[in-house]
Amino acid sequence: MKIDIAELWSAEEQLLLDVRTPAEFAQGHIPGAVNFPLFTDEERVAVGTLYKKVSPQEALLKGLEKVGPKMSGFVREAMSLADGKRIVLHCWRGGKRSESMGWLLGLAGLPVATIKGGYKAYRSFILKAFQDQILKMRILGGKTGSGKTEILIALREKGAQVIDLEALAHHKGSAFGALGETPQPSVEQFENNLYEVFRQTKHNEPVWVENENRLIGKVFLPEGFWKQMKMAPLFQLERSLAQRKAIILAQYGDYPIAAIQQSFEKIKKRLGGQNMQLATAALERNDLAEAIEIALYYYDKAYQYYLDKNTAPSIQKLKVGAADNAQIADQLIQLSKAIKQEPERHS
Repeated sequence: MKIDIAELWSAEEQLLLDVRTPAEFAQGHIPGAVNFPLFTDEERVAVGTLYKKVSPQEALLKGLEKVGPKMSGFVREAMSLADGKRIVLHCWRGGKRSESMGWLLGLAGLPVATIKGGYKAYRSFILKAFQDQILKMRILGGKTGSGKTEILIALREKGAQVIDLEALAHHKGSAFGALGETPQPSVEQFENNLYEVFRQTKHNEPVWVENENRLIGKVFLPEGFWKQMKMAPLFQLERSLAQRKAIILAQYGDYPIAAIQQSFEKIKKRLGGQNMQLATAALERNDLAEAIEIALYYYDKAYQYYLDKNTAPSIQKLKVGAADNAQIADQLIQLSKAIKQEPERHS
Protein backbone atom coordinates (compact mmCIF):
# COMPACT_ATOMS: atom_id res chain seq x y z
CA MET A 1 0.00 0.00 0.00
CA LYS A 2 1.21 3.50 -0.82
CA ILE A 3 0.21 6.62 1.08
CA ASP A 4 0.55 10.33 0.35
CA ILE A 5 2.59 12.56 2.62
CA ALA A 6 -0.61 14.24 3.83
CA GLU A 7 -1.72 10.84 5.20
CA LEU A 8 1.52 10.31 7.12
CA TRP A 9 0.22 11.74 10.40
CA SER A 10 -3.29 10.26 10.23
CA ALA A 11 -2.48 7.14 12.25
CA GLU A 12 -1.59 7.41 15.94
CA GLU A 13 0.13 4.03 16.16
CA GLN A 14 2.71 3.48 13.46
CA LEU A 15 6.44 2.95 13.02
CA LEU A 16 8.20 5.16 10.49
CA LEU A 17 11.27 3.46 9.00
CA ASP A 18 13.74 5.42 6.86
CA VAL A 19 15.62 2.89 4.71
CA ARG A 20 18.18 5.38 3.39
CA THR A 21 21.82 5.19 4.46
CA PRO A 22 23.03 6.52 7.83
CA ALA A 23 24.69 9.49 6.08
CA GLU A 24 21.47 10.46 4.30
CA PHE A 25 19.53 10.09 7.54
CA ALA A 26 22.02 12.27 9.44
CA GLN A 27 21.72 15.05 6.86
CA GLY A 28 17.96 15.24 7.36
CA HIS A 29 15.06 12.98 8.29
CA ILE A 30 11.42 13.06 9.28
CA PRO A 31 11.19 13.62 13.06
CA GLY A 32 10.28 10.38 14.77
CA ALA A 33 11.67 8.19 11.99
CA VAL A 34 14.02 5.31 12.78
CA ASN A 35 16.96 4.72 10.47
CA PHE A 36 16.57 1.23 8.98
CA PRO A 37 19.15 1.27 6.18
CA LEU A 38 18.92 -1.20 3.33
CA PHE A 39 22.55 -0.40 2.47
CA THR A 40 25.45 0.97 4.45
CA ASP A 41 26.99 4.20 3.14
CA GLU A 42 29.79 2.21 1.49
CA GLU A 43 27.42 -0.34 -0.06
CA ARG A 44 25.29 2.37 -1.61
CA VAL A 45 28.36 3.97 -3.19
CA ALA A 46 29.42 0.61 -4.64
CA VAL A 47 25.96 -0.12 -6.08
CA GLY A 48 25.59 3.41 -7.44
CA THR A 49 28.98 3.28 -9.13
CA LEU A 50 28.07 0.04 -10.89
CA TYR A 51 24.74 1.50 -11.99
CA LYS A 52 26.43 4.51 -13.62
CA LYS A 53 29.60 2.93 -14.99
CA VAL A 54 28.57 -0.65 -15.85
CA SER A 55 24.84 -1.37 -16.02
CA PRO A 56 21.63 -1.42 -13.99
CA GLN A 57 21.73 -5.24 -14.08
CA GLU A 58 25.17 -5.39 -12.47
CA ALA A 59 24.05 -2.88 -9.86
CA LEU A 60 21.01 -5.03 -9.09
CA LEU A 61 23.14 -8.14 -8.66
CA LYS A 62 25.55 -6.31 -6.37
CA GLY A 63 22.60 -5.01 -4.33
CA LEU A 64 21.17 -8.49 -3.94
CA GLU A 65 24.59 -9.76 -2.93
CA LYS A 66 24.79 -7.17 -0.15
CA VAL A 67 21.19 -7.37 1.05
CA GLY A 68 20.60 -11.12 0.81
CA PRO A 69 22.48 -12.12 3.99
CA LYS A 70 20.72 -9.36 5.95
CA MET A 71 17.12 -10.19 5.04
CA SER A 72 16.23 -12.33 8.05
CA GLY A 73 17.79 -9.72 10.32
CA PHE A 74 15.65 -7.00 8.76
CA VAL A 75 12.48 -8.98 9.43
CA ARG A 76 13.38 -9.77 13.03
CA GLU A 77 14.33 -6.19 13.81
CA ALA A 78 11.20 -4.77 12.15
CA MET A 79 8.99 -7.14 14.13
CA SER A 80 10.68 -6.08 17.35
CA LEU A 81 10.45 -2.36 16.60
CA ALA A 82 6.88 -2.40 15.28
CA ASP A 83 5.38 -4.46 18.11
CA GLY A 84 2.14 -4.82 16.14
CA LYS A 85 1.99 -1.27 14.79
CA ARG A 86 1.69 -0.43 11.10
CA ILE A 87 5.07 0.11 9.44
CA VAL A 88 5.52 3.09 7.10
CA LEU A 89 8.63 2.94 4.91
CA HIS A 90 10.37 5.50 2.78
CA CYS A 91 13.61 6.09 0.91
CA TRP A 92 14.67 9.16 -1.07
CA ARG A 93 12.08 9.08 -3.85
CA GLY A 94 9.87 6.14 -2.92
CA GLY A 95 11.74 3.89 -5.32
CA LYS A 96 13.51 0.55 -5.23
CA ARG A 97 14.89 0.69 -1.71
CA SER A 98 11.59 1.25 0.09
CA GLU A 99 9.70 -1.01 -2.34
CA SER A 100 12.19 -3.83 -1.78
CA MET A 101 12.00 -3.51 1.98
CA GLY A 102 8.21 -3.25 1.81
CA TRP A 103 8.04 -6.44 -0.24
CA LEU A 104 10.23 -8.29 2.27
CA LEU A 105 8.37 -7.16 5.38
CA GLY A 106 5.00 -7.71 3.69
CA LEU A 107 6.08 -11.23 2.78
CA ALA A 108 6.71 -11.77 6.50
CA GLY A 109 3.11 -10.80 7.26
CA LEU A 110 3.79 -7.32 8.64
CA PRO A 111 1.35 -4.46 7.86
CA VAL A 112 3.38 -2.17 5.60
CA ALA A 113 2.84 1.08 3.69
CA THR A 114 5.31 3.12 1.66
CA ILE A 115 5.30 6.88 1.13
CA LYS A 116 4.68 8.06 -2.42
CA GLY A 117 7.65 10.11 -3.51
CA GLY A 118 9.60 9.29 -0.35
CA TYR A 119 11.60 11.81 1.62
CA LYS A 120 11.83 14.12 -1.39
CA ALA A 121 8.03 14.44 -1.42
CA TYR A 122 8.07 15.13 2.33
CA ARG A 123 10.55 17.97 1.87
CA SER A 124 8.46 19.54 -0.90
CA PHE A 125 5.33 19.17 1.21
CA ILE A 126 6.67 20.91 4.32
CA LEU A 127 8.30 23.81 2.47
CA LYS A 128 5.02 24.46 0.67
CA ALA A 129 3.15 24.20 3.98
CA PHE A 130 5.23 27.05 5.44
CA GLN A 131 3.97 29.19 2.55
CA ASP A 132 0.34 28.09 2.40
CA GLN A 133 -0.66 27.40 5.99
CA ILE A 134 -0.98 30.75 7.76
CA LEU A 135 -0.39 31.07 11.48
CA LYS A 136 -1.75 33.81 13.75
CA MET A 137 1.76 34.83 14.73
CA ARG A 138 2.64 37.23 17.51
CA ILE A 139 6.28 38.37 17.38
CA LEU A 140 8.02 39.05 20.69
CA GLY A 141 10.77 41.62 20.23
CA GLY A 142 13.18 43.59 22.34
CA LYS A 143 16.83 44.52 22.45
CA THR A 144 19.46 41.97 23.41
CA GLY A 145 19.06 41.05 27.07
CA SER A 146 15.33 41.78 27.26
CA GLY A 147 14.65 38.25 28.53
CA LYS A 148 12.51 37.20 25.58
CA THR A 149 13.20 33.47 25.95
CA GLU A 150 12.15 33.48 29.61
CA ILE A 151 8.97 35.36 28.71
CA LEU A 152 8.18 32.83 25.98
CA ILE A 153 8.45 30.16 28.67
CA ALA A 154 6.07 32.16 30.87
CA LEU A 155 3.63 32.50 27.96
CA ARG A 156 3.70 28.74 27.43
CA GLU A 157 3.05 28.19 31.15
CA LYS A 158 0.01 30.45 30.79
CA GLY A 159 -1.33 28.13 28.07
CA ALA A 160 -0.27 30.23 25.07
CA GLN A 161 1.17 28.58 21.98
CA VAL A 162 4.90 29.15 21.48
CA ILE A 163 7.41 28.22 18.78
CA ASP A 164 10.87 28.51 20.34
CA LEU A 165 13.13 28.99 17.33
CA GLU A 166 16.31 29.26 19.37
CA ALA A 167 15.63 25.95 21.09
CA LEU A 168 15.04 24.28 17.72
CA ALA A 169 18.21 25.87 16.31
CA HIS A 170 20.33 25.04 19.38
CA HIS A 171 21.53 28.63 19.26
CA LYS A 172 20.59 31.87 21.06
CA GLY A 173 20.95 33.97 17.93
CA SER A 174 23.95 36.22 18.64
CA ALA A 175 27.71 35.80 18.36
CA PHE A 176 27.47 34.36 21.87
CA GLY A 177 24.53 32.12 20.99
CA ALA A 178 26.43 28.83 20.75
CA LEU A 179 27.64 28.99 24.36
CA GLY A 180 26.17 26.14 26.37
CA GLU A 181 24.34 24.67 23.38
CA THR A 182 24.64 21.28 21.70
CA PRO A 183 25.76 21.26 18.03
CA GLN A 184 23.28 22.79 15.62
CA PRO A 185 21.26 20.56 13.30
CA SER A 186 21.70 20.82 9.55
CA VAL A 187 19.55 23.47 7.86
CA GLU A 188 17.47 20.63 6.43
CA GLN A 189 16.90 19.00 9.81
CA PHE A 190 16.12 22.36 11.42
CA GLU A 191 13.36 22.87 8.85
CA ASN A 192 12.04 19.36 9.50
CA ASN A 193 12.00 19.91 13.27
CA LEU A 194 10.35 23.30 12.84
CA TYR A 195 7.60 21.79 10.71
CA GLU A 196 6.94 19.15 13.37
CA VAL A 197 6.08 21.98 15.80
CA PHE A 198 4.36 24.03 13.08
CA ARG A 199 1.98 21.23 12.09
CA GLN A 200 0.90 20.64 15.70
CA THR A 201 0.11 24.32 16.23
CA LYS A 202 -3.54 25.36 16.22
CA HIS A 203 -3.54 27.76 13.29
CA ASN A 204 -6.68 29.60 14.39
CA GLU A 205 -5.15 30.59 17.74
CA PRO A 206 -2.24 33.00 18.41
CA VAL A 207 1.28 31.57 18.48
CA TRP A 208 4.21 33.48 19.93
CA VAL A 209 7.56 33.58 18.14
CA GLU A 210 10.70 35.47 19.14
CA ASN A 211 11.85 38.23 16.80
CA GLU A 212 14.86 36.69 15.05
CA ASN A 213 17.05 37.34 12.07
CA ARG A 214 16.48 34.82 9.33
CA LEU A 215 19.91 33.36 10.14
CA ILE A 216 20.18 31.75 13.59
CA GLY A 217 23.75 30.63 14.02
CA LYS A 218 24.37 28.47 10.96
CA VAL A 219 20.75 27.59 10.17
CA PHE A 220 18.16 29.82 8.57
CA LEU A 221 14.40 30.03 8.58
CA PRO A 222 12.47 28.68 5.59
CA GLU A 223 11.24 31.45 3.35
CA GLY A 224 7.54 30.83 3.89
CA PHE A 225 7.88 30.93 7.67
CA TRP A 226 10.11 34.01 7.51
CA LYS A 227 7.56 35.88 5.37
CA GLN A 228 4.84 35.11 7.89
CA MET A 229 7.00 36.53 10.69
CA LYS A 230 7.50 39.77 8.75
CA MET A 231 3.72 40.17 8.37
CA ALA A 232 2.86 39.57 12.03
CA PRO A 233 2.28 42.20 14.73
CA LEU A 234 5.35 42.96 16.84
CA PHE A 235 5.30 43.35 20.62
CA GLN A 236 8.41 45.27 21.61
CA LEU A 237 9.70 44.82 25.16
CA GLU A 238 11.47 47.82 26.62
CA ARG A 239 13.90 47.39 29.51
CA SER A 240 16.60 49.65 30.88
CA LEU A 241 20.24 49.06 30.07
CA ALA A 242 20.89 48.10 33.69
CA GLN A 243 18.11 45.48 33.60
CA ARG A 244 19.39 44.01 30.36
CA LYS A 245 22.97 43.86 31.61
CA ALA A 246 21.78 41.99 34.70
CA ILE A 247 19.83 39.47 32.60
CA ILE A 248 22.81 38.80 30.31
CA LEU A 249 25.20 38.55 33.25
CA ALA A 250 22.96 35.93 34.85
CA GLN A 251 22.75 34.04 31.55
CA TYR A 252 26.44 34.04 30.64
CA GLY A 253 28.22 34.64 33.94
CA ASP A 254 29.13 31.00 34.50
CA TYR A 255 30.81 30.45 31.14
CA PRO A 256 34.63 30.48 30.94
CA ILE A 257 36.06 33.88 30.10
CA ALA A 258 38.08 32.28 27.29
CA ALA A 259 34.87 31.09 25.60
CA ILE A 260 33.31 34.54 25.89
CA GLN A 261 36.48 36.07 24.43
CA GLN A 262 36.18 33.74 21.42
CA SER A 263 32.63 34.94 20.91
CA PHE A 264 33.78 38.57 20.99
CA GLU A 265 36.24 37.74 18.21
CA LYS A 266 33.26 36.97 15.95
CA ILE A 267 32.10 40.61 16.13
CA LYS A 268 35.56 42.19 16.28
CA LYS A 269 35.19 44.07 12.99
CA ARG A 270 31.73 45.31 13.84
CA LEU A 271 32.75 46.49 17.29
CA GLY A 272 35.75 48.35 15.94
CA GLY A 273 39.34 48.14 17.14
CA GLN A 274 39.00 50.45 20.13
CA ASN A 275 35.86 48.80 21.50
CA MET A 276 37.39 45.37 20.99
CA GLN A 277 40.45 46.41 22.98
CA LEU A 278 38.23 47.73 25.77
CA ALA A 279 36.19 44.51 25.81
CA THR A 280 39.33 42.38 25.90
CA ALA A 281 40.76 44.43 28.75
CA ALA A 282 37.49 44.09 30.68
CA LEU A 283 37.49 40.32 30.24
CA GLU A 284 41.15 40.09 31.29
CA ARG A 285 40.26 41.71 34.61
CA ASN A 286 37.19 39.47 34.85
CA ASP A 287 34.79 42.40 34.47
CA LEU A 288 32.09 40.70 32.44
CA ALA A 289 29.56 43.45 33.18
CA GLU A 290 31.74 46.03 31.43
CA ALA A 291 32.32 43.71 28.48
CA ILE A 292 28.56 43.14 28.19
CA GLU A 293 27.92 46.89 28.01
CA ILE A 294 30.45 47.22 25.18
CA ALA A 295 28.76 44.37 23.27
CA LEU A 296 25.35 45.96 23.79
CA TYR A 297 26.61 49.17 22.20
CA TYR A 298 26.94 47.22 18.94
CA TYR A 299 23.82 45.04 19.33
CA ASP A 300 21.57 47.96 20.26
CA LYS A 301 22.56 49.87 17.12
CA ALA A 302 21.98 46.80 14.97
CA TYR A 303 18.60 46.08 16.58
CA GLN A 304 17.44 49.68 16.09
CA TYR A 305 18.48 49.56 12.44
CA TYR A 306 16.33 46.50 11.79
CA LEU A 307 13.49 47.85 13.93
CA ASP A 308 13.38 51.00 11.79
CA LYS A 309 13.01 48.79 8.69
CA ASN A 310 10.45 46.46 10.27
CA THR A 311 7.40 45.79 8.09
CA ALA A 312 5.09 44.59 10.89
CA PRO A 313 1.48 45.79 10.50
CA SER A 314 1.66 47.09 14.06
CA ILE A 315 4.35 47.59 16.70
CA GLN A 316 3.27 47.82 20.32
CA LYS A 317 5.84 48.88 22.90
CA LEU A 318 5.62 47.43 26.36
CA LYS A 319 7.65 49.03 29.16
CA VAL A 320 8.04 46.14 31.56
CA GLY A 321 9.87 47.86 34.41
CA ALA A 322 10.15 45.60 37.45
CA ALA A 323 7.32 43.27 36.38
CA ASP A 324 8.11 39.57 36.59
CA ASN A 325 7.85 37.24 33.60
CA ALA A 326 4.41 35.92 34.54
CA GLN A 327 3.02 39.47 34.77
CA ILE A 328 4.58 40.38 31.43
CA ALA A 329 3.07 37.26 29.86
CA ASP A 330 -0.37 38.27 31.15
CA GLN A 331 0.02 41.75 29.63
CA LEU A 332 1.08 40.31 26.29
CA ILE A 333 -1.87 37.92 26.18
CA GLN A 334 -4.27 40.79 26.83
CA LEU A 335 -2.64 42.97 24.17
CA SER A 336 -2.84 40.08 21.73
CA LYS A 337 -6.56 39.68 22.34
CA ALA A 338 -7.08 43.32 21.42
CA ILE A 339 -5.88 42.76 17.85
CA LYS A 340 -8.97 43.08 15.67
CA GLN A 341 -7.65 42.15 12.26
CA GLU A 342 -5.08 39.54 11.32
CA PRO A 343 -2.58 40.08 8.47
CA GLU A 344 -3.86 39.05 5.07
CA ARG A 345 -2.52 35.90 3.40
CA HIS A 346 0.70 36.69 1.56
CA SER A 347 1.15 35.79 -2.08
